[in-house]
Amino acid sequence: MKSYGMTHIGQRRSVNQDYIFYTDEPIGNLPNLYIVADGMGGHKAGDRASSFAVEKFIEIVKNDEAQQPFYLMKKVLSMVNHELVLLSRERPEFEGMGTTFVAASVLEDSLYVMNIGDSRLYKMENHLTQVTKDHSLVEELVRSGQLTKEEARVHPQKNLITKALGVEEGIEPDFFQLEMKAGDRILLCSDGLTNMVEDKNLEKILVSLSDSRKAAEKMIEQANEKGGLDNIAVIVAKKEEER
Repeated sequence: MKSYGMTHIGQRRSVNQDYIFYTDEPIGNLPNLYIVADGMGGHKAGDRASSFAVEKFIEIVKNDEAQQPFYLMKKVLSMVNHELVLLSRERPEFEGMGTTFVAASVLEDSLYVMNIGDSRLYKMENHLTQVTKDHSLVEELVRSGQLTKEEARVHPQKNLITKALGVEEGIEPDFFQLEMKAGDRILLCSDGLTNMVEDKNLEKILVSLSDSRKAAEKMIEQANEKGGLDNIAVIVAKKEEER
């Protein structure tokens, strides 16, 4: 795997509540790891929620002996969620905080994905496909046929998520497992990107730019050109040819 990630505060926000982590090297029993988290709450709360969740997740993964990716990821996320809930209860300034969380790891020819909230993972093969399903009010309306995808993009409550890490005990993430061949790419991002740049334009960027860094930089550039209404987080990773 070869990856690059970056965040940007955007054009309207004074604090960056997006937090990312990416490594193409083994971390604990995972061969690689990619994470995007988008915090919510007050300025201190949202920033703390996303950074705490990612850093705590990495810390526990490094020391956990579990081998199977989904079991490991779910186990660790449950522990992180518990820690976040306790922190929000103990510290008044962190009350009501939470964060989205999308994580992925590629083991041999399989892509393992876990998500909570509306930060997304896309897979780019012949075309761009959204793998994760948003835990949001408008996504539920789309799935039930009450809204179209186009209507959802401009809905006034499009940022209202129905599930987040740290809000309550017992949160259950979604899991996805897909084939990952040499040359395939993944895109992890916060809604600061997807609310500004349509999927078809994200696909165009990935088609025209094979370099992960250049693709990530172009995506953030376009999000800011469209208004940059929120923080923007992007990770692009490619499965390299076997040597």
